[in-house]
Amino acid sequence: MATLVAHELYRFFHVGEDEIFALRGVSLRLRPGEFVALMGPSGSGKSTLLSCLTGLDEPDGGHVLVDGLRVTRRPEAERARIRATSFGILLQSGNLFPHLSVEQNIRFQMRLAGKADDARVGQLVDMVGLRHRAHAFATQLSGGETARAGLAVALAANPPILVADEPTAEVDADTEGRLIDHFESRRRAGLTTLLATHSRALARKADRIIQLSDGRVVDD
Repeated sequence: MATLVAHELYRFFHVGEDEIFALRGVSLRLRPGEFVALMGPSGSGKSTLLSCLTGLDEPDGGHVLVDGLRVTRRPEAERARIRATSFGILLQSGNLFPHLSVEQNIRFQMRLAGKADDARVGQLVDMVGLRHRAHAFATQLSGGETARAGLAVALAANPPILVADEPTAEVDADTEGRLIDHFESRRRAGLTTLLATHSRALARKADRIIQLSDGRVVDD
């Protein structure tokens, strides 16, 4: 059984009198334990697709299922419960609470999922190379540090499905290697990982590459 299914997703935005299609009938299926790279040029619809898959945005057409449960067009409180138990999410911004430190952000995400684990907090901080910034607040972090802290938060509860937008965009080669090792360990544990990325090193390790162009899947 597929753990995540998107069926014919459409999403459009109005800019003045123009209608801009971000997604044009995108369908995909992810199985437990799959490690999938989502690739395509900037503006191809990757970020919009991730938002619709996780229930952060509603598609204008089509639907999303998580473990057979429909996410699309449910009340926000229900979508939030599904996100808390099923997803780890890294977006391009807005991943941290500014009044919490890096460690506190990670712990808070664990509590939301009912999975407190102090040892894992330290492991995640080390993995993303932020041991020296563990007690810094989000407002004190650089752009790259903020992205790495956001990824640690997304991984905090060892989520069944990780959905991440450019998780290695602002890391050095050593950190990217550690993250790739972690994504591969998720695969071995039967956990699903979907990463929007421009990294060829990351894509080479994926089981499958889904190519988006102009809001459509052009290769899978």
